Amino acid sequence: MSPLGLFSVGRYTAAAEPLVITLKGVTKRYAMVTALEEVDLAIPPGSIFGIIGKSGAGKSTLLRIMSLLESPDRGEVYYGQERVDTLWGAALRERQRNMGMIFQNFNLMASRNVSGNIAYPLEIAGLHRGDIHERVEELLELVDITDKRKARLRELSGGQKQRVAIARALAVNPEVLFCDEATSSLDPLTTRSILSLIRELREKLRITVVLITHQMEVIRAICEEVAVLNEGRVAERGTVRDLFDNPRSAAARELLHGDVRGIERSDADE
Repeated sequence: MSPLGLFSVGRYTAAAEPLVITLKGVTKRYAMVTALEEVDLAIPPGSIFGIIGKSGAGKSTLLRIMSLLESPDRGEVYYGQERVDTLWGAALRERQRNMGMIFQNFNLMASRNVSGNIAYPLEIAGLHRGDIHERVEELLELVDITDKRKARLRELSGGQKQRVAIARALAVNPEVLFCDEATSSLDPLTTRSILSLIRELREKLRITVVLITHQMEVIRAICEEVAVLNEGRVAERGTVRDLFDNPRSAAARELLHGDVRGIERSDADE
């Protein structure tokens, strides 16, 4: 057994059975600002779950708490039956290894080529050089950039950089993939390609995807369920179909109204 506990599914590796992520009464304050207030949320295992809201709604804070980069001031966070917001030290690091994260700005290392960026978390995990090479090649194929293995970051498009970031996030075989505005800096065609890739990866690797965005068209394109955040609270939560057909909250209606033109362009392209 490797340090990552990987097991084979076809030519790739799959995470352990994904777990329900549950937040109970989560509250977070910074000085005099309340970022989150009594947030209750359950994210089904193996789903693509969207969290949407305007700037300042609390999305990034919620992501950091779910991914255990911060602890709530009040409330509880569970992965399955295990409470995780109280973990620290080695136990916290072990739980964080089961998470992958991709960002709007890619967070790649310019000093490394494509393969080197993907290999980095595997090196930190202590894999042997031969195992790292095999895993990197597998991931390059998984995200369809095998021809870019030796390329420098300056030679890549935005979409290719995001594919590298996705491969790196998947390197340690996470149970959950967090996407923080991962397509916000991409053009519409590239956005559609990246979202399609994320959907395919969820099916192949049986992972849970939590997608943070302010773009309604992204929610509609890929998510199954969605929570709308407004001023640190969950304004509504339900299926994507229900959100678009019958938004119940003023926050959801405002987001929909502001995104109508982009949604119509997406429909026309389809």
